[in-house]
Amino acid sequence: MYIGDVNEAVPICNRVLGYMLQITATRGRTGADMRTAIGDFLANCATLLRNDLAGPPLSDIFDKSRLAGITLTQLDAVRAKAVAETPKSVGAILIQNSLINYTLVVESRVIAGMTFISREDVDAMKLRMNDAFAPMEEIAADEMDQMTYAALVRLHAAVTFYLVETARPLPQMLAFQFYQPSIPTLIAAYRLYSDASRADEIRAENKCVHPAFLRPTGRALSN
Repeated sequence: MYIGDVNEAVPICNRVLGYMLQITATRGRTGADMRTAIGDFLANCATLLRNDLAGPPLSDIFDKSRLAGITLTQLDAVRAKAVAETPKSVGAILIQNSLINYTLVVESRVIAGMTFISREDVDAMKLRMNDAFAPMEEIAADEMDQMTYAALVRLHAAVTFYLVETARPLPQMLAFQFYQPSIPTLIAAYRLYSDASRADEIRAENKCVHPAFLRPTGRALSN
């Protein structure tokens, strides 16, 4: 990378990775490993970028962030921080895109370890990931970066396939409507299933704030 590109890319790395440290829990051994990886990278950032060696240590940083327990919400925030950068040089734009793409990789791996109990949650996650992947796929296509574009499409497809397969065994959802303004989930479960012990399912599916006040309309499992 040319020195002018390096001079613009280094502050981007400082801001994005520094922000990652601020919002991520860094306690324990895994947190210490993440702090060390980021510290080493930032200390040698200019040299790594100048010699085109930044890829492996950046990948290691994001992998260690996953092991340290970074959440999807935190990854979204890190990605938004990188998206907000406005680099001008080719090298700085490349680093910005790399930081964004690494967050997508870790988000995908985090999702692979999640357990879903609601089709609604699965559908919402699919939309969330579609919105995350689409801009980067378009950028890679516009830049005619075939390798990056193909990798993003494969990862996007793998995440979507995983979510579809996750949703497949979950029960179908049906809409319900009661005439009272609100009822307890215990009563709703008895009326819908003749089984009051399934009240927690209704509460989880309808994001009910309190089990005594279920909205009159909502969604329930079909069986």
